[in-house]
Amino acid sequence: MTASELSPILERQLLLQLGDRIKRLRKAQGLGTVEVSARAKLTRNTLRSIEAGDPSPSIGAYLRVMSVLGVSGELALLAGDTMQAAPAGSAGARSRRIAPNVQVRVLPDNAGHRLQDLQSLALHEEAVRLVKTDPALLLQAQDTVERWLATGDSRSAGLWREWQLILSAGSWRKVLGRTRHAQQLRQTSPLTTILPDEVRLRILKDVSALKKGVVFGSSITGTQDDEAFKDAS
Repeated sequence: MTASELSPILERQLLLQLGDRIKRLRKAQGLGTVEVSARAKLTRNTLRSIEAGDPSPSIGAYLRVMSVLGVSGELALLAGDTMQAAPAGSAGARSRRIAPNVQVRVLPDNAGHRLQDLQSLALHEEAVRLVKTDPALLLQAQDTVERWLATGDSRSAGLWREWQLILSAGSWRKVLGRTRHAQQLRQTSPLTTILPDEVRLRILKDVSALKKGVVFGSSITGTQDDEAFKDAS
């Protein structure tokens, strides 16, 4: 699939990959969260959010952490002259060389569980957005939890009771994180029941497309590059 603009799913995946890379860089350099957050003048919670690929921290916060880890030059490349179009009439503008594609690959054989969690995360982010704007949907989710507690599997009762507290207090961060407990909460969630079918299908479609791989940039190279990318996936 060739992408000319970011879908919400792809945007989320890129942030997750960026957060993972920042975390790996920090650990490879033997730096703890206390030291990095202090040097970046951020709280540890903000650093944790960045390493989790959370969209809430500002781009400035991401840049400060990347600067501490010595990779801020990658953002400087995007902000500098290198990425600007060549002036009209110049040799660069007349060149027939094809601009390279930047590829984002998610291979199903080693990232299936990550895609499944990305799908769950995207569904819940959309559900939280809807609940915040429509109190009737919040009541619907609360009624669902109460019904499950009365008639459902008792092994999930503890998580459903926690959901009652989450829905009452609006503690959305507890279910939008990347911790094991957040994943368990999403697996027993009433929020996905309030999503319209068209929203659910759109997210599932975007995740399915991402699983096949995404190509950014010019498609001038024709089908050969596309077919090669499909074969690599």
